[in-house]
Amino acid sequence: MRSYAAQRAGLAVVQLAVLSVLVFVLTSLLPGDAADLRFTETLTPSQVAALRAELGLDQPPVERFVHWLGNVLTGDLGTSLISGGPVADIVRSSIGATLVLTLATLAIVVPLAVALGIVMGTRENGRVDRAITSVTLALSAIPDFVIAVVLVAVFSLKLGWLPATWIGGSLLSSPALLILPIAVLFGRTVCLLSRQVRAGTVAALNAEYVTQARRLGIPRRQLLLRHVLPNAAVPGVQELARTGDTLLGGVLVVEAIFAIPGFATALVDGVETRDIPTVQGLTLVLAVAALLINLGADLLCNRLVPRSEILR
Repeated sequence: MRSYAAQRAGLAVVQLAVLSVLVFVLTSLLPGDAADLRFTETLTPSQVAALRAELGLDQPPVERFVHWLGNVLTGDLGTSLISGGPVADIVRSSIGATLVLTLATLAIVVPLAVALGIVMGTRENGRVDRAITSVTLALSAIPDFVIAVVLVAVFSLKLGWLPATWIGGSLLSSPALLILPIAVLFGRTVCLLSRQVRAGTVAALNAEYVTQARRLGIPRRQLLLRHVLPNAAVPGVQELARTGDTLLGGVLVVEAIFAIPGFATALVDGVETRDIPTVQGLTLVLAVAALLINLGADLLCNRLVPRSEILR
């Protein structure tokens, strides 16, 4: 376990190095910069050049990357070109809503998906399995923005039961604000995760050691909890890691649709104003979060079934 964890940690460091380069390069390729957006007819070319020098935009890309990476390694994500404040403050002010939305969705999705997957797997090709499979496949085929539009049209505009967009205040103090966003994220996530748990359950039930356990008369409940579930959880955990990546992207879309002031709002504002340090900082935080999610999933899978080589 320790050697595997060391290997994965070493790989994560390499991936993080590559991610930092990609984040810097891709954000630097955005057309224009903050100086261009501030340009007006009253500014002379020399004033624009002075502004670009003041913002540090006239430095060579390599020099800017080295400076940016050195600051990141010390925990400094840089300074916003627009507000003049630390990018870390923007991250802290916007991460709360995103975390609440993500964790609330996972708290509902994970138990339900595991339960559905086990139910489907223990009733392979039965009526219940086929019915749940049909519903989950249909839900997973519908884009998130379509579900969002339908839910807003029905429950907000027509029935008036729920708010269509964020109306101020904390998400925790106004749970009604979470219902529609979670409903949008819920469908695809629970479908993908339950299908993987089902596949793991079917594979575990057909394994030789489970057949032998049945011959020894081990009770069904004990068989499922102690022998089937740990092995069935492996593809579920791996899918949960991929779902975590997808969920992060889905949360950004949902925040934009429902006007929730989270990472999406800060990221879109940064792109529109060409606030490159802010975009780089937010993007790097999201990339590191995705990397840590996948690292944790690999280590958990190895812990659940240490004899197996986790598919990578």
